[in-house]
Amino acid sequence: MATSVKQMMEAANAAVPRITPAQAREMIVKGNTLVVDVRDAPEVEKSGKVAGAVNVSRGMLEFRADPESPYHDKNFAKDKTVILYCASGGRSALSGKVLKDMGYGEVYNLGAFKDWAEGGGAVDKPGEPGR
Repeated sequence: MATSVKQMMEAANAAVPRITPAQAREMIVKGNTLVVDVRDAPEVEKSGKVAGAVNVSRGMLEFRADPESPYHDKNFAKDKTVILYCASGGRSALSGKVLKDMGYGEVYNLGAFKDWAEGGGAVDKPGEPGR
């Protein structure tokens, strides 16, 4: 049976809790947290990203998250809390569901980057060291 984007989003939103910028800041302060920006590189270059976040475009997420993949990113570990975000919350919800399916336990959807930035969250600006 075919699945629509609407159905995929409903399943993702049911599996991955949505959190506020304040909740994300609390988790980040506790440590052992990976923040992942799943937007494409041109989007990140325009706006910057959450300070300390790793940018992994939605299309590469599974490859970066799987320790068996030759493209594995060592920042990904299943014992970490993972916080995802994108431009509106859709890609991050779908990404969170994928990570849950891959065995990541603590996965959260921060939603939109602009909510973080407008809420006073620390941002690595385009072109700054650490980008």
